[in-house]
Amino acid sequence: MCTVFRGGSMLDLVAYEGRARAAVRAFWQARGYAHARQQEGGSRDQGERAGVTAGKNMDAFVDLVTDLVRANGLGDALVHRQRALLTLPGHFRATKQWDVLIFQEKRLIAALEFKSQAGPSFSSNFNNRCEEAIGTALDLWTACREGAFGPGARPFVGWLMLVEDAPGSRAPVRDTCPHFPLDPAFTGASYLERYTVLCQRLMQERLYTAAGVMASPRDTDSYRDLSPETSLRAFLAALAGHAAAQALG
Repeated sequence: MCTVFRGGSMLDLVAYEGRARAAVRAFWQARGYAHARQQEGGSRDQGERAGVTAGKNMDAFVDLVTDLVRANGLGDALVHRQRALLTLPGHFRATKQWDVLIFQEKRLIAALEFKSQAGPSFSSNFNNRCEEAIGTALDLWTACREGAFGPGARPFVGWLMLVEDAPGSRAPVRDTCPHFPLDPAFTGASYLERYTVLCQRLMQERLYTAAGVMASPRDTDSYRDLSPETSLRAFLAALAGHAAAQALG
């Protein structure tokens, strides 16, 4: 059992190291299977997009966080992962569908997003992922402030990203910014480094309780973290701590 101490309490990270490797392997297998099936069926949804639109690629990570929450005091938590039960009201838009919602009775405990990006093209989706993550969080917290989720503590809001560890994601990126200097954090930064900056700033600005990014070579069970604060361990420890605090009332 993997445990960490936070605020004097012992948290159970449910032996996440081995399970994370299995989840990474399952992710790549699911992408490959979906791509093969859609090509065999003559679907127009071809190329790398086929492995994304099939969905369910991150299910093993959902299993991991489900067990984590229940191991840290919320054994009776309702973990919603069916499409029909994943919608929350918004403020700037009517609704938003999340990847996972966790409730205890009628209290919203956590809202989680699990995202991924694989090559060969990384530029086409990076800005879309950033805009989606920022807008989703702003909408949720504004709705929360306006009482959309009822009384109670602030929910845990999490964003976890798995990116293919490949030459295209590791290479420096050139930007054109003619009117003002580019933020130094992005100057010559790769897409993996940019995802790290994104996650760090999402947490710094309190848009997400925890935001993490993992880099994994295609068709393996290996992955690496890109910084301590955006690591999978940090993400899981934060969620476990939130669950334990909610269990204490």
